[in-house]
Amino acid sequence: MLQHILALMIKDLRAILRDRRSRLVLIAPPVVQLLIFGYAASFDLNNVPYAIYDADGGSAARSLFARFEGSPTFDFRGRLQNEEQLREAIDNKEVLLVLRVGADFSRHLERGLPADLQVIIDGRNSNTAMIALNYVRSMLIDFNRDWSATHGRPLPPAHLQVRPWFNENLVSRWFIVPGIVALLTLVVTLIVTALSVAREREAGTFDQLLVTPLRPAEILIGKALPGFIIGTIEATLIIAVVVYWFEIPLRGSLLPLYLGLWLFLLSAIGVGLMISALSVTQQQGLMGAFLFLVPAVILSGFATPIENMPHVVQWLTYLNPMRYFLIVVRGVFLEGADVTLLIPQYWPMALIGAVTLVLAGWLFRHRMY
Repeated sequence: MLQHILALMIKDLRAILRDRRSRLVLIAPPVVQLLIFGYAASFDLNNVPYAIYDADGGSAARSLFARFEGSPTFDFRGRLQNEEQLREAIDNKEVLLVLRVGADFSRHLERGLPADLQVIIDGRNSNTAMIALNYVRSMLIDFNRDWSATHGRPLPPAHLQVRPWFNENLVSRWFIVPGIVALLTLVVTLIVTALSVAREREAGTFDQLLVTPLRPAEILIGKALPGFIIGTIEATLIIAVVVYWFEIPLRGSLLPLYLGLWLFLLSAIGVGLMISALSVTQQQGLMGAFLFLVPAVILSGFATPIENMPHVVQWLTYLNPMRYFLIVVRGVFLEGADVTLLIPQYWPMALIGAVTLVLAGWLFRHRMY
């Protein structure tokens, strides 16, 4: 039995690797996608373009504006002289926000009275606007604290102290890039396995498998092993790029990470083999793979929190193996999570893998006989 499985596995690996285009598809696109996602996909805002409309001209206003001009987060685009210029700057997307202070801003602060700062922001992209507004709020909190201490004013009764855990500088890349390990591993593994049987049918060699001594279970294992090997190598390459190129800290050990990876691969291979068993051509296998990939990524929590989804959709995410592996990979990278802490994520992937592999085996038998 073992000899038969190894022979089928070697045959499939040769079929994948002997084609130059297949080798390029397995290596080049995932690395390129990782670099693109790593640099382009970010929730952080850098060089926020802003302008100033200063109707006060006092020392307090100058002190406040100096904080923004000296910050690497904000990009000063100039001073506005009237309301019409303010409206044009926002309408034409010349700036993302305008800081506007009234004529009594400095005088009110010097007398210990409340002074208003108006932030006029482009709300066409609500997510970007909220992030920029949080940056302004943080700058204003620091200004209020320093102004009160310098001028002998009483500090606010409650003082907020923020201490982020696991991602001290709140760099969104630390959250996004480890998740790409799961995304690209799923893409490569699913495509390799979804095309395996379809390739045989399209080439006319699938019928030859039926007259060999191979049993359906042996064919299933022989078709699963190439995807498992390629997925492990692909994930290892991506993890190395994440650690050594993007310098994302790997705070946990490799054991919990690879245990989660192998269980994730089993579940992805099970889904891929089910798609492959149902497909007659490689085009059908490829379409089936992408029909699974798109909802799997959306329902995984890769970009949007699962907690913000409707309850019915949240229940659907429990059927998605990528949901669990994202928690594993981010937990190992950022939290240093160990095996015992990640057991609630391991067993659902093992269950999904077992069920899908059994169904794939049943489909093999059903299609054979």
